Amino acid sequence: MNQIIAYIKPHKLENVMLALHKIEGLTGISILEMRGCGRTRKASKDYIFDEDSYGLIAHLKLEIVCRSDLLEQVISAIRTTAHTGLKGDGKIYVLPVLEAVRISTGETGDMAV
Repeated sequence: MNQIIAYIKPHKLENVMLALHKIEGLTGISILEMRGCGRTRKASKDYIFDEDSYGLIAHLKLEIVCRSDLLEQVISAIRTTAHTGLKGDGKIYVLPVLEAVRISTGETGDMAV
């Protein structure tokens, strides 16, 4: 199993979700609204923290845990549908998941996802 964490632009969510819903066997997704900055952030040693002046941009964080055989499909779906060609399109990170447990039934492993 793997966890995919993807940061995308909010206006790309509909396209990404349509693509992810087409993947047979994908069981769920969590979406969080957030603000952040990347390589293009404004740099100043004398800044007063303010979302506008510091260059924080609205993004969505998608968290998906999937079976390893679906990993490339999920990454491809996010990468192609979230792409605009502009800076700040986002990032995709992949982490191994050592175990999963469904609290309601006690199922573990792939069955819990």
